[in-house]
Amino acid sequence: MKKGFSLPLWVAGAARSALKKLVGLPFENYELIKIPNEKKEIKIEIHSVGLLKDDSHALGITFAKSGLDLDITQNLEIWTIASLEKISINNPVQTIPINIIAGSGVGIKEDTSEICISNFAKEVLYENLLDSIPEGFNLKLEIIFPNGAFLAERTSNKSFGIVNGLSIIGTSAETYLSASPEQLEEAKNNLAKVIQNDFKGEVVFVIGENGLNLAKTYNVNLPIIKIGNWIGPLLVDAAIKKVKTVILFGYHGKLIKLAGGIFHTHNHLADARIEILVYLAVQEKVPSEIIVELSKLNNLEDALLLLERFNQSLADKLFKNLSNTIEKRSLIYVNRYVKTDMEIASIIFDRKRKIRWTGIYGNKYISYFQLD
Repeated sequence: MKKGFSLPLWVAGAARSALKKLVGLPFENYELIKIPNEKKEIKIEIHSVGLLKDDSHALGITFAKSGLDLDITQNLEIWTIASLEKISINNPVQTIPINIIAGSGVGIKEDTSEICISNFAKEVLYENLLDSIPEGFNLKLEIIFPNGAFLAERTSNKSFGIVNGLSIIGTSAETYLSASPEQLEEAKNNLAKVIQNDFKGEVVFVIGENGLNLAKTYNVNLPIIKIGNWIGPLLVDAAIKKVKTVILFGYHGKLIKLAGGIFHTHNHLADARIEILVYLAVQEKVPSEIIVELSKLNNLEDALLLLERFNQSLADKLFKNLSNTIEKRSLIYVNRYVKTDMEIASIIFDRKRKIRWTGIYGNKYISYFQLD
């Protein structure tokens, strides 16, 4: 597996380089980035840095090297613009004197317009910038991804209420491809750790960083494991480890693949989402002219909107059937490899990050998911 580092480290590298330039320190073509709560530093290459606007701002530029050919952030160009704001009555001192601003190409939360950045990413920035901010000043840090808005169209960001660009939501220093065997082994190891710690038999599986980020906003008192795209093998592993219930918490555009018997859900391996929906629509006796229109669409959210315009109750019935089919097909898949009566529950949310549908088993656990 190619080794690389997550987006927060590259953003921190460009930001630290810009801040150092702003306070008069010489340019270096790399920055040693400290990892919060770990006794190590990672060398991040810096492309260039320079002063702007009468030397009151500094621009740092780097190119992310995630090490993953299929990763959307591989070779992503990153700009960070640093400026200092003197503390005054109108600009008071802050607990953490860093204002992180979403510039062009950086994702924001659709409902609040806040920058979409993980706690880990913030901690990396704080760890590597605070010691260079002059006393009596706050730091304004604008992050820009020049190609971010274009690249975001190739992601499912909008499904999670993230608009205008790419989010900064890495949760660790190293990168893992969600389709790689290493990602599967990490998820298996995480599950093994969970079942050793006063485990009650129930666990939540989510797909990817966006799914994990959303799941953590719900006040669910269960262990949550990010499983990448290896849903099938992780379900089998859970059954082998005698887990009683697995709750699949995910976006309809991912989990629908399970209803079609696709248990490794990365797009480069298989898609078929519209084809699966068309099959389910035939089962629900959706009028043929609507099915023809569904077959022409490119994504599941557009299909849902079309169905809801035609008949809201029929759309809900169809997606309820989808939820039940996910549970049934998942259990059939697991029983090919290990005989089990493990419950597999599906809880599905839509593009607006709202929980919309559950399967028969999922309905038993929906009360676990409450917003903070």
